Amino acid sequence: MAEHLSTLTASSREEQYQHLLPQLKALIEGEPDAIANYANIAAALKQTFGFFWVGFYFAKGEELVLGPFQGTIACTRIKYGKGVCGTAWKENRTIIVPDVEQFEGHIACDSASRSEIVVPIRRNSKVVAILDIDSEHLAHFDEIDGGYLEILACIIEANLDKYSV
Repeated sequence: MAEHLSTLTASSREEQYQHLLPQLKALIEGEPDAIANYANIAAALKQTFGFFWVGFYFAKGEELVLGPFQGTIACTRIKYGKGVCGTAWKENRTIIVPDVEQFEGHIACDSASRSEIVVPIRRNSKVVAILDIDSEHLAHFDEIDGGYLEILACIIEANLDKYSV
């Protein structure tokens, strides 16, 4: 697939995900470089939905280390079990936070962030990366986002063995 993104305007978020995911699948299946794929995924999500911040963190030892992202300057390292990202890693599950101020231990990389969704990416059931998306609006994310972003995580996971870094 060429590096072109077809987006839908004036449609529901669910329709936007349904339109976007096949494009992302085609994009990453044809590219063996992991960094390029993660960068394009972050850009496509930000372009399609206008999220405040979209990016990836990679599990390295006892920390998540910042990877490709779109948005403002981010936290570079997050400890295992700390903040929303570290908790999603530790608990190996998607976490939706309607108000980050109410999440005990939230790490404020940017004070403009108000809500967040974090989705683990796994290899052989072990979390190897985290997809982190922030919004400047309260309660921006819901189960529709969670479901489709988990599908995206599965698409990424299916291609992990093809990636080179």
